[in-house]
Amino acid sequence: MTFDIHLSGHVKSVVEATLPELVSSLVASGITGGDASLWGPDAEAEASQRLGWVEAVSVSRPLVPEILALRERLRSRNVTRIVLAGMGGSSLAPEVIAQTSGVPLVILDSTAPGQVLAAIDGDSQAGDLTRTALVVSSKSGSTVETDSAKRAFEAAFRDLGIDPAERIVVVTDPGSPLDQEARADGYTVFNADPTVGGRYSALTAFGLVPAGLAGADISELLDEAEATLLEVSIDSPENPALVLAAAIAGGEPRKDKLGLVTDGTHIVGLPDWIEQLVAESTGKEGTGILPVVLLPVSPEVDAKPADLQIVRFVDEAKQFHLFEHHEGELLVSGSLGAQLVVWEYATAIAGRMLGINPFDQPDVESAKVAARGLLDARPEPTAPAFAVEGVEVRVSDPELAASGSVAGVLDALWARLPEDGYVAIQAYVNRLELSQLPGLRELVAADSGRPTTFGWGPRFLHSTGQFHKGGPANGVFLQILEQTDVDLEIPGRPFTFGQLIQAQAAGDAAVLAEGHGRPVVTLTLTDPQIEVLSLFEAAQ
Repeated sequence: MTFDIHLSGHVKSVVEATLPELVSSLVASGITGGDASLWGPDAEAEASQRLGWVEAVSVSRPLVPEILALRERLRSRNVTRIVLAGMGGSSLAPEVIAQTSGVPLVILDSTAPGQVLAAIDGDSQAGDLTRTALVVSSKSGSTVETDSAKRAFEAAFRDLGIDPAERIVVVTDPGSPLDQEARADGYTVFNADPTVGGRYSALTAFGLVPAGLAGADISELLDEAEATLLEVSIDSPENPALVLAAAIAGGEPRKDKLGLVTDGTHIVGLPDWIEQLVAESTGKEGTGILPVVLLPVSPEVDAKPADLQIVRFVDEAKQFHLFEHHEGELLVSGSLGAQLVVWEYATAIAGRMLGINPFDQPDVESAKVAARGLLDARPEPTAPAFAVEGVEVRVSDPELAASGSVAGVLDALWARLPEDGYVAIQAYVNRLELSQLPGLRELVAADSGRPTTFGWGPRFLHSTGQFHKGGPANGVFLQILEQTDVDLEIPGRPFTFGQLIQAQAAGDAAVLAEGHGRPVVTLTLTDPQIEVLSLFEAAQ
């Protein structure tokens, strides 16, 4: 299986109208040939250094035997549990590869102290750490979440008398500070292609090393991707990347929200990877495409808002007669390797259609700067507007809190939604302890009547966070935080994981509200396991 698309209704008309120009402009062959001028003069300098993903399959082939050899060496020492510390593109691609392959890979892309401790201790306290290897993935090594996790694991390994150099594998760009430091410390290092940005790095060392060490068949994945490369490089109406780009970025008026529905496909978790790729690549200069990860029974699927284009992932798009009641949707099927290639191409083409640079992320740094400022200054927490039944309520605008109830605050937040708006739920909590929280998305979507996204903080800061600040100014934001007695020191840092995640949440809220005028409501659960139930009730 390579890649198939079935079109019907409005989206078919959009593609038929949009495709000829894409074919005649030679954009597909241009990308394959490394033409950095495709996105305009302002983007050319960056694009010239960010097109390495086009050659990722051939560049990555020599890595496969090295990864498999390391996996066997680790297994010979009974090291069978792989933990990945990475953010954004460094974690989302390996997660979908491992899940689809059915192999266990522990993803640590959080600074919630309870989640960090669970990644270190596993299910059996120190027993799990004795059979654990950590993959540290970061292009630069300066990512605070990844660096903090590395420091915590180094300390935990040393506490057990284990040399961290035997258990830590680093994936980074050649010559980065992390590369130099890791080699000096004797760690195993895999260098990735520096001409590939993080969100386009699925088929580089960033995707292959952790997934391969966990047991995924990464050689087959590269075979799947390679089988699709010729299709996406040809300037033809049959090119699946051109068709997909036309479907998600064409039309007038354009549907600027993309509902991603998994319906019976063998691939697990693909929409989360696409969410980062598309949102961070296109959400800038006041425009963009907002991916919304949905269930087949989500309110948006039934309501079909006029600004939402639904993409339904199925195992056989050619069997469209099975999906006749999904008129106007995009039916997509294909192997995982094919999906990764086609979506990368289509996203880059969509960026050209929108007139933006799909390879930069100009607004991501602002939340990081705000968080660092809060960690340096360590101000006293702002008092809540009010607290009710254990939930502390903070708001960007006092009028949002006028009702004095959580349900009233939510209603006031939805009232700020423009006709083309969206709700973003951002949960800065230990998702292992509050795994039911994503279900809140369905209730909020029904209550607000608008497309609703759900992101685990701080993970989303490295993906949809760019869209929230750089995309259309039509979002309202609901932060969910937790108070917990669990905390963990970060060796060599003057702050703890608990202080870090609080600063990340507060910093992002400040940037959204003060820097961009977005409405933000922050709900802090003082007893999370109990208050999460009242939160669900308030959202109904």
